This record gives sequence, C-alpha cells and structure tokens, in this order.
Amino acid sequence: MSLEQVRFNMVEQQVRPWDVLDGKVLGLMDTTPREAYVPKNYRELAYADIEVPLGNGQAMLPPRIVGRMLQAVNMHPTDVALEVGTGSGYLTSLLAQSIRKVYSVDIEADFIARAQTTLNEQGLTNVVLEVGDAAQGWDKHQPYDIIIITGSLPVLPDSFKQSLQRGGRLVAVIGRGPIMEATLITRIGENEWSSQVLFETELAPLQNAVAPKAFTF
Repeated sequence: MSLEQVRFNMVEQQVRPWDVLDGKVLGLMDTTPREAYVPKNYRELAYADIEVPLGNGQAMLPPRIVGRMLQAVNMHPTDVALEVGTGSGYLTSLLAQSIRKVYSVDIEADFIARAQTTLNEQGLTNVVLEVGDAAQGWDKHQPYDIIIITGSLPVLPDSFKQSLQRGGRLVAVIGRGPIMEATLITRIGENEWSSQVLFETELAPLQNAVAPKAFTF
C-alpha cells in the first residue's frame, strides 16, 4: 500500500470520524508527509492511531486529536500562532502551511533541532523555533491569534489568555487524569473570554506545568 493511500486512510478512518469536517484541515493532513516527522525507528507507525514515542518521555499527539485542535482554532492566512510543545514539528508544519507565522517552543533542545531540520527539508520558512520553558506562558511575540498547547495542564495559567489577540483562539487540554477536557478559549474582549469544552481525553502533562495549591484547613 502506498504512503498516499495510508495517509488517505488515516484521514478517512481516524480523523474524519472524530468530527473533523473542516475541508482545509482534512486536506492538509491528507497531503502532509507525517512519516517525515516521526522518528526513524517508528516510521511504520506514522499513520497509526497512537501516541508515537519521541524520546525523553514525550510522544506525538494522535492524528485525530491534531485534527480536532486545528479545526477548533479556525486558521486564517493572516494569523500568528504560538505552539507550546514543538515535539516532532508535525502540528507545527500543519499550522505553517495555513497561516502567516508560527512561533513554537519546546523545553527539549534536541526536539527543536530535529524539528528544524525536518521543517527546512519541507521548505517551511515561516516558523520560528525556540528552546525554553513555556509552562507558565510565552509572551515574547504576543499578541497571538492562535495558541495550541500540546501537553496537558492541571489549570491554564492566566498568562496564556492574556497573550491572545482580541478574537484569538486557544486550545489546551486541562485537568487531571483519567478525565481531562480539551477546551477552546476565545478572547472576546479586553477582560472577557469564552470557554467551550471540545472533548474529553487524557494527555501527558506539559513539562513543569504547575498544579494549583491544595486547600488546607
């Protein structure tokens, strides 16, 4: 079976059935070579419905979750995005093909180096990759139209919401296992945000994510 056919099957059998109906997102995932972003020893799993290991205890998001996140943020060609958790660079590449600029940060320097090489090979030049700890926010290039956080958070730090442009959209998986909620937050005013739960899932925590202090008597 050709890679094109396997990619098509991923879209039709994993992504679309998960209520991803945005033609732009489906088209992107159908034409982007996910195998280029998967570590070489896991290439045969590039289109499997699993979290492909990346090393350092991290993993790629399953394709269906990537699709739902991208659909939720409603990408526009003029958008500027922040991605927290570059990982393999796969989601980074899908953003970069759709919007004006992507800033992506990861705490793992080797992930950044590997992703930079792959993105260069794919000819994507509108991405800035940075090594750093963005668990509490990353306001260096704010305001952002889009923020996607690829690791779960017990609570969402307020700094992320403040970094959104008015009308900006943020997707994060919030809560504690076994039930966490992928949530879309939209900035609708200077001090006003709307929140919509998209789906329940369980995702590995973002490194150095700070849990709220427990209440003590």
